[in-house]
Amino acid sequence: MNDSDDDSLRPATKLVQGGRRAEWTGDPRLGGAIVNPPVWRASTILYDNIADMKARGHATHDKLYYGRRGTPTVWALADALTAMEAGAEGTLLYPSGVAAIAGGLLALLSPGDHLLMVDSAYEPTRTLCNGLLARMGVRTSFYDPLIGEGVADLIEPDTKLVFLESPGSLTFEVQDVPAITAAARARGVATMLDNTWATPLLFPALAHGVDVAMMSLTKYVGGHSDAMMGSLTATKALWPRLRQGAYQLGQAVSPDDCALMLRGLRTLDVRMERHGANARVIADWLAGRPEVGRVLCPALPSDPGHAIWSRDFSGASGLFGFTLKGADDAARARFIDALDLFGIGFSWGGYESLAVPSDPASIRSATKWSDPDPLVRLSIGLEDPSDLIADLGRGFASMKGSG
Repeated sequence: MNDSDDDSLRPATKLVQGGRRAEWTGDPRLGGAIVNPPVWRASTILYDNIADMKARGHATHDKLYYGRRGTPTVWALADALTAMEAGAEGTLLYPSGVAAIAGGLLALLSPGDHLLMVDSAYEPTRTLCNGLLARMGVRTSFYDPLIGEGVADLIEPDTKLVFLESPGSLTFEVQDVPAITAAARARGVATMLDNTWATPLLFPALAHGVDVAMMSLTKYVGGHSDAMMGSLTATKALWPRLRQGAYQLGQAVSPDDCALMLRGLRTLDVRMERHGANARVIADWLAGRPEVGRVLCPALPSDPGHAIWSRDFSGASGLFGFTLKGADDAARARFIDALDLFGIGFSWGGYESLAVPSDPASIRSATKWSDPDPLVRLSIGLEDPSDLIADLGRGFASMKGSG
């Protein structure tokens, strides 16, 4: 194993060293090694002879067998992500974040099972529960994201999984992950967390009791809005089921995209620090604006989730929301349309800033989103925050019809 498997190393060092095993970055016949694992593209793998083919076996995950099972470029990314989660057995890669969520749920649930899904979940996650999972006989109950240890009262004899997302990617509720995972574990129920907002850099999920940590690598790990991928990092107990499920579903990722993700991973530490610092400056500024009803940002002391966030997280990312006091949808549209530095587009976590309207009320069932003011979600990029603030100021002027 490489140096990134040394638990004494700090996270930033692991980001640099992870996945750079000697056998993936050099060839002893050539001498020396290169810095980045090469892009190994392959479908067919050639064997020396039949004995060699038989020796590889079907259950391999780090030996060349068939292109769908991966190449050193793929394994390097998975290895680096595994190193970021203390106690993880391995990481599986999927062509998108939604594919990773689906892969995890399909591997861990069977017809007749009961799933507890957080009510603040990413909308495609809800759609999966109400669509594919329902058709295959999995029953889903949505629960209040702020329930904490009270989730124990919702666990039924056929409950097999509790799914968390903290903070929620639209309304930013911070869940008490240690309390929820402890309650589930006491009853033999597995837990899975969408950890895209924080990444393991800011919230090491398995260390907080989670069994499976999911990320949309499309966001902060990629960091450049030019590649899509998802990941599941799991404990030893659940790793074999997830791996077998991924193999049976034929999930595979491009080695070219893995190389882009590895490149993004190396700078994740410095980028997350800048994203978080920029977001805090802008969130503080928004909190003082008369046009703003409230700012939904766990890093602010005024946020309801700030206490748990301060306890469990080592920093904040660049994604948060705010409401426009007394405005309507037309005013919100004028505000967003007037922005020059903020793009209008889905996703987040890239180097560029984004602004989109958000309407969570229609996708809540266990809890009610009752704020009458329209909500805007911001993804704060790496621009100078003073320029972003000036741009937002122009948006407020246009919303009021004076700009």
